[in-house]
Amino acid sequence: MAPGAWWLGPGLRVAGLRLSAAGAGPAPARAVRRSVLGVSPRPGLAWLGRYGSSAAKAPATKAEDDSFLQWFLLLIPVTAFGLGTWQVQRRRWKLKLIAELESRVTAEPVPLPGDLMELNALEYRPVKVRGHFDHSKELYMMPRTMVDPAREAGRLSSSAESGAHVITPFHCTDLGITILVNRGFVPRKKMNPDTRRKGQIEGDVELVGMVRLTETRKPFVPENNPEKNHWHYRDLEAMARLTGTDPIFIDADFRSTVPGGPIGGQTRVTLRNEHAQYIATWYGLCAATSYLWFKKFLRWTPSL
Repeated sequence: MAPGAWWLGPGLRVAGLRLSAAGAGPAPARAVRRSVLGVSPRPGLAWLGRYGSSAAKAPATKAEDDSFLQWFLLLIPVTAFGLGTWQVQRRRWKLKLIAELESRVTAEPVPLPGDLMELNALEYRPVKVRGHFDHSKELYMMPRTMVDPAREAGRLSSSAESGAHVITPFHCTDLGITILVNRGFVPRKKMNPDTRRKGQIEGDVELVGMVRLTETRKPFVPENNPEKNHWHYRDLEAMARLTGTDPIFIDADFRSTVPGGPIGGQTRVTLRNEHAQYIATWYGLCAATSYLWFKKFLRWTPSL
């Protein structure tokens, strides 16, 4: 061994100190050995204690991990059950909304109120007005496909022909105001008023139509283009400014249709109700994941 080196067993030595294999030696050697290795000078015992401590901690750590995984996975069926219950409440709300809408659509027409605040509570409610059209300021909402009034309300026609809804100012003689009336659908080739002169109603008439409120632009719907007279959604304020009317809008019913003119009754009043499918999906997911959770984490023990 090189002078000034301490032997700490096979392959181990500390420079500057000497220690016998039996652990004998001066007190400073023991201190250096403790400071260098950080363990007890008795060979084998310190390392055995460390390995034994790690082995004891391993089962406890595994048990903690399994417990966390067990309760974390339980969140899946619990969440699915909550979403299914929420869809039950949504379905009740939708059925109530559909019933209310149907009662409005089939109600008897009432005179059109002149107060805009009253109109906010009358959407889809039939109203009756009397007056005359101003065909010189027609607006066109496009592209549109025709709703067939002979079929269930709100259903599209089997025809895929594209066209527009003709929006015409209508002066109400009784109220002294001018409103906007959706006279109905015309195919694209009939958008020019000169091609449907026969259908341009003159003189005072009485109309029945459904009150419609202004719309906000939905995603992916193009912006309105007043310069080209192309309207993709109902912006009543902009339409009223352009035509000099009040921001009041009604959809004329099918009985307003005249030969050669737009086809009335183009109000779409259907509401989608797919909540029953969502209920089945979420409750089904809850049942499946609950079964898997009980099978994995719970064991049935027969009674003695």
